[in-house]
Amino acid sequence: MNDNLAKMREAAKRALESGDVGYVIGWGATKFPDKTSPLFMRKPEDAERLVWNEYAIPGIAKYLLDDLYPDKPIGVFVRGCDSRAINRMMKDNRIKRENLRLLGIPCDGKDDERCTICRNRNPLVYDELLWDEAPTPEPKDRYFRANAVEAMSADGRYAYWSEVFDQCIRCYACRNICPACNCKECYVDMTATGFQGKQHSRSDNLIFGVTRAFHVGDRCIECGECERVCPMGLPIMGQTQKILKDINELVGDYESGVDAESENYLGVFDLDDKDEFM
Repeated sequence: MNDNLAKMREAAKRALESGDVGYVIGWGATKFPDKTSPLFMRKPEDAERLVWNEYAIPGIAKYLLDDLYPDKPIGVFVRGCDSRAINRMMKDNRIKRENLRLLGIPCDGKDDERCTICRNRNPLVYDELLWDEAPTPEPKDRYFRANAVEAMSADGRYAYWSEVFDQCIRCYACRNICPACNCKECYVDMTATGFQGKQHSRSDNLIFGVTRAFHVGDRCIECGECERVCPMGLPIMGQTQKILKDINELVGDYESGVDAESENYLGVFDLDDKDEFM
């Protein structure tokens, strides 16, 4: 067991023994050696089941929405991506800071392509930092999905996205795991027909994909959880990366979720905004 895992287990055990939290969320092992799953620790001895390795990839912040009114604060381990998710949900008034006990864990990057574009390996918000901050290496192409699509012709892009969403089975796993998809009720779950229904067709699938991309838009924290959980392996990040790329080209460096106070770019306006399009 490495030193960092020992510190995590001790922090979880200490929080549970003190009664300061109702439970702690982290990562646990599965029957597959290269997979982990969210772990909910309710007793001090549960901390021994905690793991921290190159496969501790799944985002765990979204599970906070399943317990909006806890009797005690919820303990949760937060890396950079998890803290951005928490900031995002706090900004959207979906969770409250006083209901959280954040255990900060600087991340060394995991065995996943998404980690190569990470710009925030250290937690941005926490109550306790369990070890020294980690240096963040120069990230690779932040918009690798969007750039690949932009290189295509207009007809090529339509053919590309048509092929992608022909495979979509509308399971909504991408929506369920996304911290920015946090509406109390999603339009696709409403009892309705037409494009709000569950029938499988290219046009309806495309409408779902585009609607979700624009709904997330500038609120995307670039965690890539949508792609991780997609059972069809669809390159979903290509849509939100394109929106974020356009925003960055218009206003400069922009990231969602770096704090819980900054306004959303697409949710405000300024008389000095660029308006070449008008």
